[in-house]
Amino acid sequence: MPLTSWPLGKRFAFTVFDDPDAQMEKDSRLVYGLLSDLGFRTTKGVWPIEGSSERNSPGDTLENTSYRKHCQELLAAGFDLGFHNAAPASAVREEVGQALDRYKEYFGRYPHTMANHYNEDAMYWGSSRFDPPWRWVYQVLTRGTMHNKHFGHVDGHPSFWGDMCRERIRSCRNFVFQEIDTLSVCPQMPYWDPHRPYVNEWFASADGANWETFEQTLSEANQDRLAESGGACIIYTHFGHRFVRDDGTLQPRFVALMRRLAGLGGWFIPVNELLDHLRPAQGPHELTSRERRGLERHWLAQKLFRGTS
Repeated sequence: MPLTSWPLGKRFAFTVFDDPDAQMEKDSRLVYGLLSDLGFRTTKGVWPIEGSSERNSPGDTLENTSYRKHCQELLAAGFDLGFHNAAPASAVREEVGQALDRYKEYFGRYPHTMANHYNEDAMYWGSSRFDPPWRWVYQVLTRGTMHNKHFGHVDGHPSFWGDMCRERIRSCRNFVFQEIDTLSVCPQMPYWDPHRPYVNEWFASADGANWETFEQTLSEANQDRLAESGGACIIYTHFGHRFVRDDGTLQPRFVALMRRLAGLGGWFIPVNELLDHLRPAQGPHELTSRERRGLERHWLAQKLFRGTS
């Protein structure tokens, strides 16, 4: 039985949170032109500023005037624009505040949603996503990497901006799972985690980090499984990671999969609209310790075998 019912008699819900890593304006216009033509309305992550630190990822930022206009056109067409931290580089508190103000200047409000980039200013990221004992397991798995060096939530650190996150952004992405039906894996979303109080609420995602993973998660069999279950998918991806071929055209298989999905009777809305529908009238679900351990254990088990994000 479906966990919820969907507006307009739709069979299931589907949306995307697209991180901007490696995505340039030309390719973005190709991808979002297809999505728009097929009736999808999703969420595109943005970096408002370049930042003063060394870049850790390619991709356009809103300092590119033409790209910014493209993003404004997407917003006007019904897409949403999420926050992917301030910049494609680690930022200090003042830069994060500047980035949020730039976002509001460009789009008339602060972001509804965010997803962490691997910056020092990431919020409750790396090992801070977990409580012990799974925190210790994660630290062993990622030992020697940068993934445990995130300080957006650490009061007193130069990259701290937790208070601004709580005041200006409603929802943040956390765990990413292999299953296409995100709601079946995380029926609590959107949820409030009292152990991480600077984030108002969290949501989960299905894994589609690059073209190959996206293709696997959105296979025909999985599409049918989602439609038959009446569930909801928030797929996490980077449309800048090989969705456009070297000859400047979209992956034909991507076009075919999205056309097929568009015909299955889904509710295709941005992430924030899906979360608004799922959120109880009294506010987000308060995550229990048992529920938290279950999500952490499930994510870590999948990461050992497939490397989910």
